[in-house]
Amino acid sequence: MYRDIPEELRILIEPVVNDAGLELVDASLVRGGRPWNLRITIDTPVGDGRVPVDDCARVAREIGTQLDVADAIEASYRLEVSSPGLDRVLAREKDFAVACGCEVQIETRNPVEGRRRFRGVLLSFENDVARVAVDGTESDIPFAEISKAKTIYEFTAADFNDRGGDAKNKRKNSNRQKHANPNSQKNRANKKRATAAKRYGKHETTHAGADHDGRSGNGGSAGETAGRTSGIAVEIDG
Repeated sequence: MYRDIPEELRILIEPVVNDAGLELVDASLVRGGRPWNLRITIDTPVGDGRVPVDDCARVAREIGTQLDVADAIEASYRLEVSSPGLDRVLAREKDFAVACGCEVQIETRNPVEGRRRFRGVLLSFENDVARVAVDGTESDIPFAEISKAKTIYEFTAADFNDRGGDAKNKRKNSNRQKHANPNSQKNRANKKRATAAKRYGKHETTHAGADHDGRSGNGGSAGETAGRTSGIAVEIDG
């Protein structure tokens, strides 16, 4: 959750993201093992998830520089900067407001109405309370109690290759609707999850199972394969 980002980390990361005309959604540092993993999620100000791969790569470069100069992380670590995926992370109040009407999965810090895990339709988000319909029952979950949350994308036949004219026509019509409404949840299904992972100074990164060696200089351009770039590896997760 955005509010759980350590302040000393946030003050290094957020100005870089803002300077790129984007917003910081979430950041988590996973310790244990080597390297550690610093995962950062960024989005556009309108919250449509349309962050170009090149922007993820550029932000990753700048954040890596800031962290290394400040020596903010004592161990070697892998830095990953990504846009929201199909199962979109909900980390801020505005994320919940936009997700109303979508199926969501929520975990709470403490039991709420006798449970800590909820999966259902987010009916509303008002006064810092998420109202979720789960199996015909509505539950009110205070935002302060939410530890993790994300939307759930349900794949349909139109998302896969199929046979038959009717199915193809349905998929075409579905695609038209997706492109007609850029803010819709289904439209995000057409967008790949853009992830920029970089090796810079102490950073280590892998791409498709390949290890990168050497420090990054100018590096390769965004979109190059892992074998061709020593600076920035751009991953696309479908």
